Amino acid sequence: MQLLIADLHLHPAQPDIARAFVDYLRGPARDASSLTILGDLFEAWIGDDYQGEFERTIIAELRACHEAGTRLAFMHGNRDFLIGEGFAADSGCALLEDPTVVELGGERVLLMHGDSLCTRDEAYMAFRQQARNPAWQAQILAMPVEERLALAKKLRQQSGEANSNKAEDIMDVTPSEVVKTMEAAGVQTLIHGHTHRPAVHDLEVAGAPAKRYVLGDWRPDQGWQLRVEGDTFALESFSL
Repeated sequence: MQLLIADLHLHPAQPDIARAFVDYLRGPARDASSLTILGDLFEAWIGDDYQGEFERTIIAELRACHEAGTRLAFMHGNRDFLIGEGFAADSGCALLEDPTVVELGGERVLLMHGDSLCTRDEAYMAFRQQARNPAWQAQILAMPVEERLALAKKLRQQSGEANSNKAEDIMDVTPSEVVKTMEAAGVQTLIHGHTHRPAVHDLEVAGAPAKRYVLGDWRPDQGWQLRVEGDTFALESFSL
C-alpha cells in the first residue's frame, strides 16, 4: 500500500491537525510501504536553520516513521518552498522535484503540488516564479530569523486578502494547462493538491481516457489521502 497526502498546513495555532498527523504517522503511515507529501506540509517554513519545538516534533515523528520502514518523500508547496536538504536529512524524507513522474499502480503517474497549473491567477504565477528562484531564496535565507518570521506572516496575510477577492475559477487549475502538462509528461494519470478541492476528474489526454486526482486539505475534523493498492487508486477522507 502506498499513501499520498497534501496541504496539511501544519502550524502551532492548529494543534488538533498536528496531533492528528502525529497519530497518522504512528498508525496508517507505518502500515504503508511509502508516504508521499505533495506540498504545504507546513503553513510556513522560513528555513531549515529555524526549528522551534513544534517543527522539531514533526521532524522527529517523520524520522521515526522512516526508521520504522516507510519510505517518505516530500514535494515543495507554495507555503513551504524553503524546505531544504537539512530538513530532508533530519526527517528521512526524500525531496521530489515538481513535477515528478513515478510508477504507481503499475503505470507512470505525474505528481505535482498543483499551483503551477493555476495559470489564470497571473498575480500568483508571478510570485511563484520569484519564490522558486534560487537567488531570491538565498537572499531570503540570508535575512535574520526575526525578519523572516515577519515576512512569512506578511505574505500569509497578503495571500489571504488577495484570495478573498479572486473569482473561484481563477484559483483552480486551468484545464488546458492540465492536458498540456500531462501530454508533455506522457502520462494518463495526474495526482496533485493545492486547490483544496478534492475530487477525481475524468478527462482525455492524447486521445485516450485519463484521470486527475486532487488531494484535499486537512482540517480539524477531516483529513484526506490517496491510497494505492495494486492497480487501485482510492481517494479517501477520514475523521480526525
